[in-house]
Amino acid sequence: MDTNTRQDGASGTDAATPTEHPGSSRREFLGQSGRVAAGVGVAALVGNLGQYALSYGAGGPPIKIGILHSLSGTMAISEVSLRDVVLMAVEEINKAGGVMGRQVEAKVVDPASNWDLFAEKAKQLLLEDKVSVVFGCWTSVSRKSVLPVFEKNNGLLFYPVQYEGEECSRNVFYTGAAVNQQAAP
Repeated sequence: MDTNTRQDGASGTDAATPTEHPGSSRREFLGQSGRVAAGVGVAALVGNLGQYALSYGAGGPPIKIGILHSLSGTMAISEVSLRDVVLMAVEEINKAGGVMGRQVEAKVVDPASNWDLFAEKAKQLLLEDKVSVVFGCWTSVSRKSVLPVFEKNNGLLFYPVQYEGEECSRNVFYTGAAVNQQAAP
Protein backbone atom coordinates (compact mmCIF):
# COMPACT_ATOMS: atom_id res chain seq x y z
CA MET A 1 0.00 0.00 0.00
CA ASP A 2 1.27 3.47 -0.86
CA THR A 3 2.28 5.44 2.26
CA ASN A 4 0.19 8.40 1.08
CA THR A 5 -2.99 6.33 0.72
CA ARG A 6 -5.28 5.72 3.68
CA GLN A 7 -7.08 2.43 4.19
CA ASP A 8 -10.26 3.92 2.74
CA GLY A 9 -8.38 4.59 -0.50
CA ALA A 10 -8.20 8.37 -0.16
CA SER A 11 -4.88 10.02 -0.74
CA GLY A 12 -3.17 11.42 2.36
CA THR A 13 -2.73 14.75 0.60
CA ASP A 14 -6.47 15.02 -0.13
CA ALA A 15 -7.47 14.81 3.53
CA ALA A 16 -8.70 18.01 5.13
CA THR A 17 -6.25 19.66 7.44
CA PRO A 18 -7.38 20.82 10.89
CA THR A 19 -7.38 24.44 9.69
CA GLU A 20 -9.84 23.76 6.86
CA HIS A 21 -13.09 24.09 8.80
CA PRO A 22 -15.34 26.37 6.82
CA GLY A 23 -17.03 29.02 8.88
CA SER A 24 -14.93 28.52 11.99
CA SER A 25 -13.44 31.56 13.60
CA ARG A 26 -12.40 32.64 17.05
CA ARG A 27 -15.59 34.70 17.37
CA GLU A 28 -17.77 31.72 16.48
CA PHE A 29 -15.81 29.50 18.85
CA LEU A 30 -16.22 31.97 21.73
CA GLY A 31 -19.89 32.39 20.94
CA GLN A 32 -20.50 28.66 20.82
CA SER A 33 -18.45 28.09 23.98
CA GLY A 34 -20.46 30.71 25.81
CA ARG A 35 -23.76 29.25 24.66
CA VAL A 36 -22.68 25.79 25.76
CA ALA A 37 -21.47 27.07 29.13
CA ALA A 38 -24.65 29.08 29.66
CA GLY A 39 -26.80 26.14 28.62
CA VAL A 40 -24.99 23.80 30.99
CA GLY A 41 -25.16 26.42 33.72
CA VAL A 42 -28.85 27.01 33.25
CA ALA A 43 -29.49 23.25 33.15
CA ALA A 44 -27.54 22.84 36.40
CA LEU A 45 -29.37 25.82 37.83
CA VAL A 46 -32.76 24.35 37.01
CA GLY A 47 -31.73 21.06 38.59
CA ASN A 48 -30.46 22.99 41.62
CA LEU A 49 -33.71 24.89 42.07
CA GLY A 50 -35.74 21.67 42.35
CA GLN A 51 -39.23 22.24 43.67
CA TYR A 52 -38.81 26.03 43.65
CA ALA A 53 -38.52 26.08 39.87
CA LEU A 54 -41.39 23.65 39.40
CA SER A 55 -43.71 25.55 41.71
CA TYR A 56 -43.36 28.78 39.72
CA GLY A 57 -43.31 27.31 36.21
CA ALA A 58 -44.11 29.61 33.32
CA GLY A 59 -44.28 33.27 34.11
CA GLY A 60 -42.44 33.03 37.42
CA PRO A 61 -39.74 35.40 38.58
CA PRO A 62 -36.59 35.66 36.47
CA ILE A 63 -33.65 33.37 37.07
CA LYS A 64 -30.77 35.57 38.19
CA ILE A 65 -27.24 34.81 37.07
CA GLY A 66 -24.05 36.69 37.86
CA ILE A 67 -21.24 37.68 35.52
CA LEU A 68 -17.93 38.21 37.31
CA HIS A 69 -15.43 39.35 34.69
CA SER A 70 -13.09 42.36 34.75
CA LEU A 71 -14.40 45.16 32.57
CA SER A 72 -11.58 47.51 33.52
CA GLY A 73 -7.93 47.16 34.47
CA THR A 74 -5.27 44.95 32.93
CA MET A 75 -7.46 41.86 32.50
CA ALA A 76 -10.33 43.64 30.75
CA ILE A 77 -8.80 42.93 27.34
CA SER A 78 -9.33 39.20 27.95
CA GLU A 79 -12.51 39.26 30.01
CA VAL A 80 -14.84 41.72 28.27
CA SER A 81 -15.47 39.24 25.46
CA LEU A 82 -16.45 36.59 28.01
CA ARG A 83 -19.05 38.92 29.47
CA ASP A 84 -20.34 39.57 25.96
CA VAL A 85 -20.64 35.85 25.22
CA VAL A 86 -22.65 35.16 28.37
CA LEU A 87 -24.94 38.12 27.65
CA MET A 88 -25.42 36.87 24.09
CA ALA A 89 -26.36 33.41 25.41
CA VAL A 90 -28.82 34.95 27.89
CA GLU A 91 -30.42 36.91 25.05
CA GLU A 92 -30.77 33.76 22.92
CA ILE A 93 -32.23 31.76 25.81
CA ASN A 94 -34.74 34.51 26.59
CA LYS A 95 -35.74 34.85 22.91
CA ALA A 96 -36.43 31.11 22.89
CA GLY A 97 -38.82 31.47 25.82
CA GLY A 98 -36.41 31.33 28.73
CA VAL A 99 -35.97 28.36 31.04
CA MET A 100 -39.24 26.66 31.92
CA GLY A 101 -40.99 29.85 30.82
CA ARG A 102 -38.85 32.05 33.06
CA GLN A 103 -36.54 34.73 31.71
CA VAL A 104 -32.86 34.77 32.63
CA GLU A 105 -31.61 38.02 34.14
CA ALA A 106 -27.87 38.77 34.19
CA LYS A 107 -26.26 40.90 36.89
CA VAL A 108 -22.86 42.16 35.68
CA VAL A 109 -20.19 43.33 38.13
CA ASP A 110 -16.68 44.64 37.49
CA PRO A 111 -13.94 43.35 39.80
CA ALA A 112 -11.57 45.70 37.93
CA SER A 113 -8.70 43.20 37.67
CA ASN A 114 -8.30 43.40 41.46
CA TRP A 115 -8.06 39.95 43.05
CA ASP A 116 -9.41 41.06 46.45
CA LEU A 117 -12.31 42.79 44.71
CA PHE A 118 -13.19 39.50 42.98
CA ALA A 119 -14.04 37.99 46.38
CA GLU A 120 -16.05 41.07 47.39
CA LYS A 121 -18.02 41.07 44.14
CA ALA A 122 -18.65 37.32 44.37
CA LYS A 123 -20.06 37.81 47.85
CA GLN A 124 -22.23 40.68 46.57
CA LEU A 125 -23.61 38.54 43.73
CA LEU A 126 -24.45 35.63 46.03
CA LEU A 127 -25.74 37.42 49.13
CA GLU A 128 -27.12 40.77 47.95
CA ASP A 129 -28.12 40.11 44.35
CA LYS A 130 -29.19 36.54 45.16
CA VAL A 131 -27.96 35.03 41.89
CA SER A 132 -28.29 31.29 41.41
CA VAL A 133 -25.08 30.81 39.43
CA VAL A 134 -22.04 32.90 38.49
CA PHE A 135 -20.01 32.82 35.29
CA GLY A 136 -16.64 34.34 35.86
CA CYS A 137 -12.94 34.61 36.61
CA TRP A 138 -10.24 34.39 33.97
CA THR A 139 -7.15 33.71 36.03
CA SER A 140 -6.28 31.13 38.64
CA VAL A 141 -5.63 33.82 41.23
CA SER A 142 -9.11 35.31 40.71
CA ARG A 143 -10.66 31.83 40.95
CA LYS A 144 -8.71 31.04 44.11
CA SER A 145 -9.76 34.34 45.68
CA VAL A 146 -13.49 33.62 45.17
CA LEU A 147 -13.41 29.90 45.98
CA PRO A 148 -13.86 30.35 49.77
CA VAL A 149 -16.83 32.67 49.12
CA PHE A 150 -18.56 30.11 46.89
CA GLU A 151 -17.85 27.24 49.26
CA LYS A 152 -18.99 29.14 52.38
CA ASN A 153 -22.23 30.32 50.73
CA ASN A 154 -22.84 27.19 48.64
CA GLY A 155 -22.69 29.22 45.42
CA LEU A 156 -22.04 27.83 41.96
CA LEU A 157 -19.24 29.17 39.72
CA PHE A 158 -18.58 28.33 36.08
CA TYR A 159 -14.85 28.87 35.47
CA PRO A 160 -14.33 29.23 31.70
CA VAL A 161 -10.64 28.58 31.04
CA GLN A 162 -7.91 26.00 31.43
CA TYR A 163 -6.38 25.66 34.87
CA GLU A 164 -3.49 24.01 36.66
CA GLY A 165 -5.54 21.14 38.09
CA GLU A 166 -5.11 19.74 41.59
CA GLU A 167 -8.23 21.59 42.73
CA CYS A 168 -11.69 20.15 42.96
CA SER A 169 -14.71 21.87 44.45
CA ARG A 170 -18.35 20.89 44.33
CA ASN A 171 -19.06 24.61 43.90
CA VAL A 172 -17.06 25.09 40.69
CA PHE A 173 -17.55 23.77 37.17
CA TYR A 174 -14.07 23.79 35.64
CA THR A 175 -14.91 24.00 31.94
CA GLY A 176 -11.34 24.36 30.68
CA ALA A 177 -8.72 21.68 30.28
CA ALA A 178 -6.37 20.71 33.09
CA VAL A 179 -2.64 20.32 32.41
CA ASN A 180 -2.85 16.59 31.69
CA GLN A 181 -5.49 17.30 29.03
CA GLN A 182 -3.26 19.83 27.25
CA ALA A 183 -0.06 17.79 26.95
CA ALA A 184 0.51 15.84 23.75
CA PRO A 185 2.16 12.40 23.97
